[in-house]
Amino acid sequence: MKTIPALLFLVMLTFFFKRLSDDVSATDEVKLNDIQVIGSHNSYKIGIDKPLFEYLLEQYPALTSLEYEHIPLSEQLDLGLRSLELDVYADPEGGYFSNPKGLEVVREKGAKPKPFDEMQKLQEPGLKVFHIQEIDFRSHQLLFKDALVELKRWSEANQGHTPIIITLNAKDSEIKDTRKPFPFTGETLRSIDVEIREIFEENDLVTPDMIRGNHGTLEEAILIDGWPVLSNVKNCFLFVLDEGEEKTNRYLEQFPLLKGAVLFVNEKEGNPNAAFRVINDPVKNFDKIKDLVSKGYMIRTRADADTKEARENDYTRFEKAKASGAQVITTDYYLPSTFFESDFKIGFEGGVYERGRNQE
Repeated sequence: MKTIPALLFLVMLTFFFKRLSDDVSATDEVKLNDIQVIGSHNSYKIGIDKPLFEYLLEQYPALTSLEYEHIPLSEQLDLGLRSLELDVYADPEGGYFSNPKGLEVVREKGAKPKPFDEMQKLQEPGLKVFHIQEIDFRSHQLLFKDALVELKRWSEANQGHTPIIITLNAKDSEIKDTRKPFPFTGETLRSIDVEIREIFEENDLVTPDMIRGNHGTLEEAILIDGWPVLSNVKNCFLFVLDEGEEKTNRYLEQFPLLKGAVLFVNEKEGNPNAAFRVINDPVKNFDKIKDLVSKGYMIRTRADADTKEARENDYTRFEKAKASGAQVITTDYYLPSTFFESDFKIGFEGGVYERGRNQE
């Protein structure tokens, strides 16, 4: 039996430990903004009943944009998605969104509606989760708190997972011939934080306070120190309020400089609260996204919108999203459509939904 010369063995051993040390160092140095994940858009959505959808298309042909749905939240996370989007509606007394008009439309078309809210969740006070009142109202979790509980339970059963980024839309738009939603006042926006903190402990969350640290502002912190090392925020959730200036300002009145806040806000660069941006068009805003990412901001963008790319099997937008470096890329098609013929499917090389940001 041949033996390895002592000097050669020493060289091999030195190389092995250097390689191991390099791998550990590389892992330790990877920060939250150094990864790129795929998530879903309107993650809670169940498809519109066919008779209702056909009726809507007769009135508004552009509503083909609503022809998609998602599997349950936990199943999306099981696949490997690491970002979700939830739309929340205020319902302080409960029951306001029960018996949507769309159910009656289905009956008028001579069909029987699929079961809806059999447990009467909509009777409970608090934030509700669905897409559009009266017409696109089916959701895997009708209550925001139930969605949070599902996410928390999944996290506890899958320890070691990459942080999950949740974007939130506070919806109160008025739509003709539908019931008028409650407005999101400052106090109502605060209720989002309240419901999140009822389910998640502080150490479950990546918050503005955590990122700001000893800096005067959040933006200063991410431009100077950057985001935390990924290994330090495993199993955490990061929530973002994806809203315009008016609602953002109302939220900031409740949490000046985001002190004590759960939510990050979609504020433009140069603002003391800027850290996480939502820039949905990676084609039009490619250079802007790439520049902001290089400076340390986190960006969410979209691989597709309104079913257009899926119907045309067009990956242009996704390719731009990947190349821009945006950390979060959302899609309606991590699985192909079941509503129309299309092979369109979004995922990174190898069929995964998470990778290093510079991995091309």
